[in-house]
Parts: sequence; C-alpha cells; structure tokens
Amino acid sequence: VQFVESGGGLVQPGESLRLSCAASGFSFSGYAMSWYRQAPGKERELVARIASSSGITNYADSVKGRFTISRDNSKNTVYLQMNSLKPEDTAVYYCKAFALSSWGQGTQVTVSS
Repeated sequence: VQFVESGGGLVQPGESLRLSCAASGFSFSGYAMSWYRQAPGKERELVARIASSSGITNYADSVKGRFTISRDNSKNTVYLQMNSLKPEDTAVYYCKAFALSSWGQGTQVTVSS
C-alpha cells in the first residue's frame, strides 16, 4: 500500500491549493478515502472523507464550505481542493484509506502573508 501526496506549497491567506494523492497497492475503488492534517505541536486530525462509490462526503467543521474532497477511481487518485485558505490551515496534509494503516509522506501546506 502506498500513498504519494503532492500539491502543497506556500500561499497567502485567501488563496487556493489543490492537493492530490496517488494511491497504489490495493483496490482503490473499494475504499473510502480521507485527508488528514497535522499542524506543529498538534495531533493529526481528520479533514475530509469521501465514500468509495456513492461519493458521499464529510468535512471537519473548520473546513466546511472551503474545502472539497473528490476522487477519480480510474486514476486511483483522491483530491482536496482548498479555497479561502487561512493561516490556521497550515499543516502537513496526508491521505489515507479507511481501515488501512499505511500513511504517505504528506505534503506541506503553509498559509502566510
């Protein structure tokens, strides 16, 4: 099982980023996928989740209305569109498959003026 996150970077408040996570080593379309983040000195937290086939999504209250999770099962990839970014969104972002224990290396998102 492998996850490769990409798309992070340094942006100013109010700007947008789109994260991607390429998954391999398991039957991607059969698993719900999630994005987590971990800020310095804080615990890793769930940001968004998308079901395996129905497309049903859930979001943390802190990102609701600003972030959108999506997936392309033909590409074994999950995305996180992040709009109206705030300094408190600064963190390393990780993707994960529900019920699988593996994590990728994450991608750093820094929101600062």
